[in-house]
Amino acid sequence: MLKQPGPTPGTSAATRDFLWPHLKAVPAFRALLRAVEARFYQGLDMPEPVLDLGCGDGHFATVAFSGKALVGLDPEWLALKEAVARRAYRWVVQADGARMPFPTAFFGTVVSNSVLEHIPAVEAVLEEVARVLRPGGVFVFCSPSDRFAASLSVYRLLRRLGARRWAEAYGRLFNRISRHHHCDPPAAWAARLEAVGLRPVCWWSYFSPGAMALLEWGHLYGLPALFWKKVTGRWIVGPWTWSLWPVERILRPFYEAPLCEAGAYFFMIAVREGG
Repeated sequence: MLKQPGPTPGTSAATRDFLWPHLKAVPAFRALLRAVEARFYQGLDMPEPVLDLGCGDGHFATVAFSGKALVGLDPEWLALKEAVARRAYRWVVQADGARMPFPTAFFGTVVSNSVLEHIPAVEAVLEEVARVLRPGGVFVFCSPSDRFAASLSVYRLLRRLGARRWAEAYGRLFNRISRHHHCDPPAAWAARLEAVGLRPVCWWSYFSPGAMALLEWGHLYGLPALFWKKVTGRWIVGPWTWSLWPVERILRPFYEAPLCEAGAYFFMIAVREGG
């Protein structure tokens, strides 16, 4: 499997700013991660029709996939209602990823952005991805890697203090909070893909320990946003540039940073064999 760098700041594939659109709609820690990921899709060959597997509320699609003929699939109806309101997709479908209601070889591209790590029986979903992709079709996804826990600031501090068992316990706790069932190395995911007829083409790591510290502590910063989401239906009550500017100044260097070889996440592209 070929490993190669993805789009980097300053290249033609990364000329749009994806930080502000996310920061005005979702909590800061999530905005940084999703903004970095949105850049990777720019300039990718994504033959239509495109399936967004685990599409959620559709906000990411409105920012990252503008203009694509998208189908959004998710098991959560409330999230799909938000996606419909945003007009993020041409069609939305409520279904389980392991039982997709689509014909065989229907899609040219399947995208799954930070979704597969949350699915316990992920192999069944990958089998369905391979089934609904036409030969030569593209599968694009990203996930936390086996470096995720070790990149957390508290984990690293505890290890430096010699409290290895506490560090491992903290890592497990944070993964549980994040609802992660899989934090595996890219090689493990490549093996899963190859087992169902998907050939990995390339992958790259991203999200440095510094960015991870912002994501980690940002969960506490984002608690008020969770309250407002439940009360108003919106994560950010005041999406104004002047009020978000201090946070944007903190996040901007991490958004514009080059790829991190030892990043906590990875982005992978595969092709359906037979094309």
